Amino acid sequence: MQKFFGGNSKKALLLGAGFVVKPTLTHLTENGIEVTVACRTLESAQKLCAGVKGARAISLDVEDEKALDAEVGKADVAISLIPYTYHPLVIKSAIRKKVDVVTTSYISPAITELEKDINDAGIAVMNEIGLDPGIDHLYAVKTIDEVHIAGGKITGFISYCGGLPAPEASANPLGYKFSWSARGMLLALGNTAKFYQDGKTVEVSGPELMSVAKPYDSGYPAYNFVAYPNRDSTPFREKYQIPEANTVVRGTLRYAGFPELIRCIVDIGFLSQDPQDFLKASPKPLPWKEATAKILNATSSSEQDLVWAISSKHSFADTDKKDRTGEKDRIIAGLRWIGLFSEEPISPRSTPLDTLCATLEKKMAYEEGERDLVFLQHRFEIEHKDGKRETRTSTLVEQGDPKAYSAMARLVGITAGVAVMQVLEGKLGKGLLAPYTPEICDPLRQELEEKHGIYMKEETVKGVRQ
Repeated sequence: MQKFFGGNSKKALLLGAGFVVKPTLTHLTENGIEVTVACRTLESAQKLCAGVKGARAISLDVEDEKALDAEVGKADVAISLIPYTYHPLVIKSAIRKKVDVVTTSYISPAITELEKDINDAGIAVMNEIGLDPGIDHLYAVKTIDEVHIAGGKITGFISYCGGLPAPEASANPLGYKFSWSARGMLLALGNTAKFYQDGKTVEVSGPELMSVAKPYDSGYPAYNFVAYPNRDSTPFREKYQIPEANTVVRGTLRYAGFPELIRCIVDIGFLSQDPQDFLKASPKPLPWKEATAKILNATSSSEQDLVWAISSKHSFADTDKKDRTGEKDRIIAGLRWIGLFSEEPISPRSTPLDTLCATLEKKMAYEEGERDLVFLQHRFEIEHKDGKRETRTSTLVEQGDPKAYSAMARLVGITAGVAVMQVLEGKLGKGLLAPYTPEICDPLRQELEEKHGIYMKEETVKGVRQ
């Protein structure tokens, strides 16, 4: 029988309170690891540890260097599932205490600066090992390596991922629900996208991002997706070792209708982060229609005047009467559903963005029993050694289990847990690590598939997809 806390088993410090923590925690304790779960509030940590044998809860502020060092020093590995901006603090502590680290986030410039110290300490700092990034890398590297070994070339690589409500839970104008911060999701839409397309570097500014979203044919007709590029894809030509690729795009999937409504919300100023006096906390908050009128500088708060003001700021696709798509009616109906024309009091948060987020998080939260959906797909354009061409896809489709984990929590949390075990077992080596080589990817991919049923289905495509 495994001894916990006082035995000879390995010990892990698990930092975080998010929804992916529980599957990571469970995976580790089921494999005999003693896990200390650390959150800012003891209550959050205790909730995560409830009913989990081999887990204990503590309160910890990672910005308290002395307290952090004390807990890191007790562990064999520190797992940082807190916001990425705090990872360097955890890694610096691990360097001081010569303890391995695992994160699910991209390697940031701040982490890269620590590489020499990581090497000097002789520790492993494994990053980018959740879903996206994580599972996506494992199968990109697999196919690329197979093609290169056979003497072929990857002429194009496209990868899209979406974390969405399952179809039966998607009945709102955005086709989206929040399992994390609405603010984080909306701010991500303001990031410039950069990618390679047909040998050229393309940049799309944040305000224009939704205008380049287009229907995506995944080969699964039941899913009505649109896709748009996400952040900077250009480094992946080097990271995946495909200098021959003319097209390299990584992006996001949403259900149809999402880009048009978001683009309108951007154009009418609701993602502004400028504080407004009328959005400050008040014993008697404004009704939404009056707040909307002030944000729009409308002549009144009547729906007619609000719609007129919106139309003056946003160009609808069906403004030209030759295009009777009904886009304007759908978008106005969406804004009405959110409540922007209503008597409902706002939840004032100082800025238009944060005040809108407060409403979206209430109206678009997952309800009990609802499932989420993860859809991840790579598309490889391949030129074989003999000149023949092939299009190959790798696809993961997973829906959450309301009685267990969401799809996102399982895919991120279990993947991170498997990586932690392999770091403890010394399978992945030392230094600043991420899954970009077969030596790291192969053992992780094999264990996820064989022991957890987590894998991407690989197929050769017949015909042409957009």
